[in-house]
Amino acid sequence: MGLVTVALETASLARYRGSMSAMDLASLRRLAAEGNEEAANRLAELAATRGDLAELRELADSGHELAGEKLAQLAEERGDIEELRRLVGAGNELAADKLAQFAAAREDIDELSRLADEGNEVAATLLTQFIRGNG
Repeated sequence: MGLVTVALETASLARYRGSMSAMDLASLRRLAAEGNEEAANRLAELAATRGDLAELRELADSGHELAGEKLAQLAEERGDIEELRRLVGAGNELAADKLAQFAAAREDIDELSRLADEGNEVAATLLTQFIRGNG
């Protein structure tokens, strides 16, 4: 059994039991840093469950898509518009969609226009709906 398999099985077992040792997390982090996508995904899931924004940011900033999605979801739940903007700046489309929805709810035409100009389809649709509804 390889180290990757052992680390991932340990992570699964720890998740089932509801805890994970610092050594288990360190192993997952090392594997993720080495490019193991499965380890990065497990780490992202665990970080999201714990609400560990710093861990998710680090993974997302390293290019792990699932971490970016989880971070966007947590930012939405917390109403953290600045985090969504940061993620949008890094190219996270889910964050752009969520930011567009927040902008529409706030009737923030400038934000919707900016997002639509950057190519976000959700923002473009919401902006069109807003204009038609207020035209």
